[in-house]
Amino acid sequence: MNSLERRSVASLASVYAMRMLGLFMVMPVFVLLGSDLKGATPALIGLAIGAYGLSQALLQIPFGMLSDRVGRKRMIYIGLVLFTAGSLLAASTDSIYVVIAGRILQGSGAIASVLMALLSDLTREEERTKAMATVGISIGLSFSVSLVLGPLLGSAFGLSGIFYTTAVLAVVAMVIVHRLVPTPHEHKSSADTHPARAMLGKVLSDKRLVRLDFGIFALHLVLTAIFLVFPTLLQDGLGLPSSSHWWFYLTVMVTSFLAMVPFIIIGEKKRRMKPVLCGAIAMLAISSAAIGGLSGSLTAAWGVLFFFFMAFNLLEASLPSLVSKESPAAAKGTAMGVYSTSQFFGAFLGGAVGGILLEQLGLPGVLWFMVIVLVLWLGVALTMPSPGYTASFVVQLQHVSDSQLDEIDGALRGIPGVQDVVILEEAETAYLKVDRQKFDELSLADFAFVRQGSSS
Repeated sequence: MNSLERRSVASLASVYAMRMLGLFMVMPVFVLLGSDLKGATPALIGLAIGAYGLSQALLQIPFGMLSDRVGRKRMIYIGLVLFTAGSLLAASTDSIYVVIAGRILQGSGAIASVLMALLSDLTREEERTKAMATVGISIGLSFSVSLVLGPLLGSAFGLSGIFYTTAVLAVVAMVIVHRLVPTPHEHKSSADTHPARAMLGKVLSDKRLVRLDFGIFALHLVLTAIFLVFPTLLQDGLGLPSSSHWWFYLTVMVTSFLAMVPFIIIGEKKRRMKPVLCGAIAMLAISSAAIGGLSGSLTAAWGVLFFFFMAFNLLEASLPSLVSKESPAAAKGTAMGVYSTSQFFGAFLGGAVGGILLEQLGLPGVLWFMVIVLVLWLGVALTMPSPGYTASFVVQLQHVSDSQLDEIDGALRGIPGVQDVVILEEAETAYLKVDRQKFDELSLADFAFVRQGSSS
């Protein structure tokens, strides 16, 4: 990457991380601190935890499309202002209903798709994969940090302190966008980062992608639901005060992250991703069920949460990669848009339905809900064909005319390892889906229509 690209990626990744940190920080403490709000019930607490997911899911793609018309940075500012307003609204009240409204308002600042589109505008095709990976890492780090900061801020300043901190983070993000993020001169059409309406039907009819979308839906449903029960179990059942929850989560997250790395390597390098995926889902289901049997042993609780998050981190890291590999050529942005929408709907239903079950059936009801969803997911994963081991490859074209398109398409499809080709004539770009073990990119040098600088 050049210096401008490095600055762009670092600043956009930090904006993304700050926003996600603000959304996540409340999760490990809300069930403990939210019970003091006026009108609070377990069902409403669950709704408050997951409410942001509903507005996020509904507004992701509209925000991205609006950014094409009114500008990326303008929509990011609007989203961050909405996020700040929601945070301040939730911080300034002692009513559970107003907090729910604040969480919905927070989620309405659905700028993830806009940030990815701006990333596309500010980076070259050959650097796009690295840029997206950097943003992905920032999201993972923000979630881990939130599990530590949330309990620390909650014990020091209460629930309102967390929301005020979230508002400050949003303001800092606006400053970063203003001072550090360059303003692009033009919007680029990128299949890697931006949803396309024309590709939506193709993505929704792809059974492999639908299975993966159900997977991320189930994963974030279970993640939200577990925070309805585990913090209370730690405090009331195991005697660990909320002010000490931070070290519990910190040690779990660090060790579970390290423990899942070998399985990622086995899945990718040894091409054993389906067994690894199914094993992780089974581990998630078993550890979720085991929560119901915890009684008096903090060590056992640590072990159960360790296996839960080892499986969670493995799945969270694997699923986006699988979506990227399974996406039809030139449909990655659309596939990731549907994937993100599924993720946020899962978070919403995990909180909303989990809260109702907690109120009506108590801890067992929430745990059965989690286990049933995970067993369904395991069944879906077991019936899925083994994932492909393909990658996207972008070819920059030159001197292309309508009469040459069929000839170029045929020539590219004839290269060993190329499985799919989509040519965007107006962008002078061809998107290839390739098997890396069979594809030799040096073979592209033989074609006069290929411009130097093509990349994965």
